[in-house]
Amino acid sequence: MIKDIVPEAAFNTWFLPIVPLAYEEKKVTIQVPSQFFYEYLEEKYANVLKVTLHRVFGKGMTLSYRISVGQSQTGGAMDFLSEKKHPPIELTSGNGKSNVHVTPFTQNIQKKFDSQLNTRYVFDNFYEGVSNKLARTAGESIASNPGKTTFNPLFLFGVSGVGKTHLCHAIGLRIRELHPEKRVLYVSSHLFRIQYTDAVRKNTTNDFLNFYQSLDVLILDDIHELIGMTKTQNIFFHIFNNLHQLGKQLVLTSDKPPVDLNGMAERLITRLKWGLTAEIERPDKELRREILRNKIENEGLKIKDEVFEFIANNVTDNVRDIEGVLHSLMAHSYINNKEIDMALTRQIVGQTVRIEDRKLSVEKILEVVCKYFNIDKTLVYTASRKREIVQVRQITMYLAKQYTGYTLAYIGKIVGGKDHATVLYAHQTVKDQIEINKTFRSTVETIENNLKI
Repeated sequence: MIKDIVPEAAFNTWFLPIVPLAYEEKKVTIQVPSQFFYEYLEEKYANVLKVTLHRVFGKGMTLSYRISVGQSQTGGAMDFLSEKKHPPIELTSGNGKSNVHVTPFTQNIQKKFDSQLNTRYVFDNFYEGVSNKLARTAGESIASNPGKTTFNPLFLFGVSGVGKTHLCHAIGLRIRELHPEKRVLYVSSHLFRIQYTDAVRKNTTNDFLNFYQSLDVLILDDIHELIGMTKTQNIFFHIFNNLHQLGKQLVLTSDKPPVDLNGMAERLITRLKWGLTAEIERPDKELRREILRNKIENEGLKIKDEVFEFIANNVTDNVRDIEGVLHSLMAHSYINNKEIDMALTRQIVGQTVRIEDRKLSVEKILEVVCKYFNIDKTLVYTASRKREIVQVRQITMYLAKQYTGYTLAYIGKIVGGKDHATVLYAHQTVKDQIEINKTFRSTVETIENNLKI
């Protein structure tokens, strides 16, 4: 425990030479090499020894020093010059109550302390899609057996607003539900840094360290905010080591993977990569639709299909933007006592994201699809039934139906002179493939993004 607290050089100098001699009747006796050694320990590391012995043996301990003169010529037992006794080890606050693990959130330790978890963020409203499936699955596994899986630490990364913080709270809340005896804490890196700075200023660093090392589950959000903070990284390094060695669970988030955390200590980066690193990507269209649908139902809103599709197609970066658009639509609708129509939706969405006003044509969609597959556009107009040509036609028909207001007959006429039934069949075929084929879905999404360029 002490090795995790003090710097390596100090440990080798002042703690390795210590020889434990006896433990009896609430008294620990240790041997030190000299009077100076004893005085230095008392001056610099008395509190470290107090806290450590209290954690190992409990209250009411007495620490006794024996100072060695030297070893006998025969190599026998050591002779002792004197014995120094440390007063009983009782860590108390001003009110006389035991105060070993001082939490930065309150003045005195409590068996049931505030985990800082937001009860709104649970697994039930963390909607699963291709972009977050790995992270969610790992999170549920950890919640069932914290510290017992290979996902320790779990390192989540992704751009802002994709659900990292939501998943962190969901993991913490599920652990508290399944394992109420566990001490679970969620803390942002910004707050962690402020707490550490405050502890240094008040000379309570050992209490700060002690509290964090007493946790069963530590969830640290936005660890990239510790970049460049050498001392804060160092204290977290020791906390990480201690918790991991004791089989405690760590969950960390960042806006980038460990390998890209320039300015973070290499030894800390190495440890961040010990477990599972999982990216949460921007939500794909199907996930955006599910999130939007559920939030609309939860808010009791009534939205036309064209408004729904407009939001799903244009608010694409993150979940927070979707929530913001819905809240703004609700407010405007309620205050002005008017229904949510396309004009209002365009206005609100335009304040959140950049909307392309140009209207897509079937010809433009066909051109983009052909370019993606590197196929000559003239081949689409032939009677060829080659697989790649058919695929280009079907994807073009699907996207034309999704993004233009043209009739099925007009779309079929442009894409190889087909009838409306062929367009309808192509649309359903592509839609089915998107639902079951991840690679195909990714292809269509890439083409959709190319259409916005």
